[in-house]
Amino acid sequence: MATANPAIQAWGAAPRVNLMPRAESERRQRTRLAKRWIGALVGALLAVVVASGLAFGLQVVAAQRLAVEQARTTSLLGQLAELGEVQRALDLESDLRDFRAGAMATDFRWSPLIATVQQQLPAGVTLTGFSLAPGPVPQGDDPSAEVGVSGTVTLSSATPTEIVPLVRALRPMPAVLEADGWEATAEDGAYAYEIRIALDQSLYTGAYAEEDAE
Repeated sequence: MATANPAIQAWGAAPRVNLMPRAESERRQRTRLAKRWIGALVGALLAVVVASGLAFGLQVVAAQRLAVEQARTTSLLGQLAELGEVQRALDLESDLRDFRAGAMATDFRWSPLIATVQQQLPAGVTLTGFSLAPGPVPQGDDPSAEVGVSGTVTLSSATPTEIVPLVRALRPMPAVLEADGWEATAEDGAYAYEIRIALDQSLYTGAYAEEDAE
């Protein structure tokens, strides 16, 4: 049996009576509460789905950007490797140039030197042999101050000749630092004279040093 609602809604208004059973009222309240919970749950699920979708989309974009950057990095590494090969080749070329410049720093021309020695000799005396070797690598700016080529030259004549005039004939030669008589021998009617000689570094061609400087 429904009971009258003792609450009065407004002063002077006609009394209203709630005739709905309490159980139905409570059921409806539970239904409304369940709908609100279901709506909240659905909203939360939708929010999770949307957030997951956004996160997945961001992850896809990040993965694509990472793939692009990795491809770019791989390309740059390949280019660096190629440049490394080029640099190693350039370093090797530079080392070879330095080695050649050091090895050929004492390069000089034999033919002009021998021709000059022959021109300085008196008539009847011939250059028949020589044993000359280059000296140290140039160190200073004055090539005439250091020994460049030194050794012995062997002269011969059909008649006896004083060794002193031969030495004096060689001393005025360009680049000569020292010339001294060393040995005179006679055999089978021929006379041989061995003279020690030292010339400065102005005889060095310097050709390879000039190439490297270019």
